[in-house]
Amino acid sequence: MSKVFIIGAAGKVGQRLVKQLAGRGHEAIALHRKPEQGSELAALGVMPVEADLLKLDSGKMAQLMSDSDVVVFTAGAGGAGMDLTNAIDGRGLELAVDAAIQAGIRRFILVSAFPDALRGSQISEGFENYIAVKKRADARLMGADLDWVIVRTGTLLEDTGTGKIRADVTIPHGEVSRDDVAATLAELIDQPKVSRVIIELTQGDTLVSDAVRRLDRGRCSQ
Repeated sequence: MSKVFIIGAAGKVGQRLVKQLAGRGHEAIALHRKPEQGSELAALGVMPVEADLLKLDSGKMAQLMSDSDVVVFTAGAGGAGMDLTNAIDGRGLELAVDAAIQAGIRRFILVSAFPDALRGSQISEGFENYIAVKKRADARLMGADLDWVIVRTGTLLEDTGTGKIRADVTIPHGEVSRDDVAATLAELIDQPKVSRVIIELTQGDTLVSDAVRRLDRGRCSQ
């Protein structure tokens, strides 16, 4: 059993991950911003921690995540504007990385995005900023002395998950359900040998557990 600190636990992927971890017997600590989210998260079987990512410093964050085995960062501005994207997806990730280092937590899993998402179509300034912020966040985590994994998801869907994915270091852009993203994150927590690798993730034909096991660095590439 692992103790998992989830940043963005009240989000659409975060809530699904919370359910996955509870079902696997892990102890999850769910960071959330709004008071009303606490009871909702507690009902899912996790420990809610109320704090605003935008108002924390790395020292306080390190205290909140202390004694955890894994940090999962799945927070995001969700298209709420460039300023919030910069603050949450950018500076928020940097804060969490610094806090994990201070707290002595080695394992850090980041939910990111395909750099080539929506290429070939008309892209807004806000989306270009989002991709740039995500790329810098990936680079920040990769430069840290941590046991990191970056999961670049395809376009996220509300569809019920199939339990099957395509995952490798580089694949064509596609779509993936949030259910299957959460299942992949949970499987990564259970497969610590998959380390220091960027994973691109879409829907596919391989069971989540099998796809993640193949991503052990010595066997990466389907």
